[in-house]
Amino acid sequence: MEIQEKLLKFKFHFLFALILTISVSALFYLAPNFATILAYFCPLFLSTTLFLGAVIFLGKTSSLPATDDKAGEGILDYVAAQPEHAVDSYKSE
Repeated sequence: MEIQEKLLKFKFHFLFALILTISVSALFYLAPNFATILAYFCPLFLSTTLFLGAVIFLGKTSSLPATDDKAGEGILDYVAAQPEHAVDSYKSE
């Protein structure tokens, strides 16, 4: 009787271990294997690898432009300039 009383004291522990074992077993039985997952994502891995390889290749082979302080002034002047009709309409008012 003493052993049964001690076992009943740990009945929730045994139940939890049993549920955990059944859950893990079902997960391994029902889940797809690693090769299936790898085959599904293989095009994504391949395209990402090729893209990163191209970025690294182009980064190493292309030459950097000369460090000219006036390199972007032309485009900045074009963007910052007001259109002709906006300037004319402002002067006429």
